[in-house]
Amino acid sequence: MDMMKILSDAIAGMLGPEAAIYALAAIGLNIHFGYTGLLNFGQVAFMLVGAYGLAAGVVTFGLPFWAGILIGIACAVVLALILGIPTLRLRGDYLAIATIAAGEVLRYVYRSGYAEPVTNGVFGLRQFADPFYAMSPLPDHDFDLGITTFSARNLWVMIVSWSLVALACALVYLLIHSPWGRVLRAVREDELAARSLGKNVYGFKLQSLVLGGVLGAIAGALLAINTQSAYPDTYDPKVTFYLYAIVILGGAARVLGPVLGSLIFWLILAFLGSFLRAASDAGVIPAEVLGSSAIGALVIAFVGLGLLLLMVFRPSGILGNSKEMRLDVR
Repeated sequence: MDMMKILSDAIAGMLGPEAAIYALAAIGLNIHFGYTGLLNFGQVAFMLVGAYGLAAGVVTFGLPFWAGILIGIACAVVLALILGIPTLRLRGDYLAIATIAAGEVLRYVYRSGYAEPVTNGVFGLRQFADPFYAMSPLPDHDFDLGITTFSARNLWVMIVSWSLVALACALVYLLIHSPWGRVLRAVREDELAARSLGKNVYGFKLQSLVLGGVLGAIAGALLAINTQSAYPDTYDPKVTFYLYAIVILGGAARVLGPVLGSLIFWLILAFLGSFLRAASDAGVIPAEVLGSSAIGALVIAFVGLGLLLLMVFRPSGILGNSKEMRLDVR
């Protein structure tokens, strides 16, 4: 086995566009789960509407690229209001049920025949990000970064995505250290105490849901830009649980927790995938034991096992504090 190739793939996965995109979506989820105590199991739904707001705006309606981005953000705001207004006055588990259901309902709606004139159904929408790539100042050749290489297109997406992650971290830091952020923490710790101080707990929860949802929508749009395509089945529940693994791994309610979590998560994911493929190709693992088609499923199983072990032995994550996980979801 070529261990340098395996290591190169792992580094590429850790620094690549998907790591940055998932970090951005996880920052939004961290606002919900880490700072406010909202059990949002449908962050992928916000990513879905963000991606299709851009794709349908450009391909179906012929709007400018940036108009599509704004449509995706507006759809995320509307979705947050639809989910939050009827559920946030109730116990936290109602929001969990509503959000996980919303993600699946939207996925099936977007892939249905009724929505095909707008979304192109199961075939999705393609080739709508050319204006984004046209803005790239990078020359059109591969860039050797030492241990790994990125194409000009991937490097441009990485620069934009990691820049947005840095801006999102700065925004979260400023908000969480403001009076608004201190109220969020109070809501997470004890809603009744926050209400007794005259705070509009429902309003703060709704604001948190909208803000985190908007970040998720921007991440979804970036994911669609990265592949020049938007397919409904890309945005399945597995994505949300990847995001929870990232938040918990890095540390909930920590500004840099989702960033660190995403780096480590994609490093491990890329390493496992590359290692298992190399072992299978080299015959180290017999084909009858692990075929190439089963590698992806085995990697996902390792993710689930890792998340289970993390919750048992280090529930606060690498940067987190165990107190941050004591959520009041009444």
